[in-house]
Amino acid sequence: MSYRWLITGCSGGLGRVLAEAALSRGDQVVATARDPRSLEDLLARHPETCRVTALDVTKAGDAAAAAALAEREFGGVDVLVNNAGYGMLGAIEEGTPDEYRPLFETNVFGVIETTRAVLPLLRKAGGGRIVMMSSGAGIAGIAGDGYYNATKFALEGLSEALAQEVAPFGIATIIVEPGPFRTEFLGRSMRVAAAEMPEYAETAGARRRYRADNDGLQAGDPRKAVDVILRAVDAERPPLHLPLGERAYALARTKFAAFLESMDEWEPLALKTAFGDA
Repeated sequence: MSYRWLITGCSGGLGRVLAEAALSRGDQVVATARDPRSLEDLLARHPETCRVTALDVTKAGDAAAAAALAEREFGGVDVLVNNAGYGMLGAIEEGTPDEYRPLFETNVFGVIETTRAVLPLLRKAGGGRIVMMSSGAGIAGIAGDGYYNATKFALEGLSEALAQEVAPFGIATIIVEPGPFRTEFLGRSMRVAAAEMPEYAETAGARRRYRADNDGLQAGDPRKAVDVILRAVDAERPPLHLPLGERAYALARTKFAAFLESMDEWEPLALKTAFGDA
């Protein structure tokens, strides 16, 4: 079966690799980026099945225009991939509004607007898939990643609610939670708080050092990640949560174990909170 895709953030990273993989298997793809010139080679190699357009998820109207292009050129959309986004490093006290508010505009509000623009096409198609590119940072908070964690935690909650709302239409939601993969994420896709306070050198500062030491050396292979994502999209019953890589699984298992341990310890007291409880 051939799918019609709309993918945001295709200039690099997993978005680019996913667009290439979908086109290579014969699917139709509307590939988007803030600068569509970065996608001209995709169009040249797949002139019949690829369309490219500018989509800055923070600009009003861009998502609706991309959705209209998909409907005009391919008759609709079967798979929406919300991939556009970037990271930010810094302690909570180090961040400033002009640094963290744009992060939310892209990673959260941009996703909302793009999803709202494409949902009518997915419902019209009678089903489909929405792929939300979250992160291991959407599973567990880490010192120095707090603002990025916050955007991905918001995306996870949004996606879980969305999954329940659109399931009756035959639309499945897949929250992809990658660990470290060898993309440009630690490079051009990462912002760093300008302020660097010595008080946080051993906590948030460790993430700054991690970026400097690991950019381009991440263990994860983006093509193998995309292979798993494609299998999830093709599955009759796709997973709601799809961690990718050893790091993501370790984060999840460590968090869940600590969560359950804390619940068990406090449950006898915490449950005695209703009117009439002694």
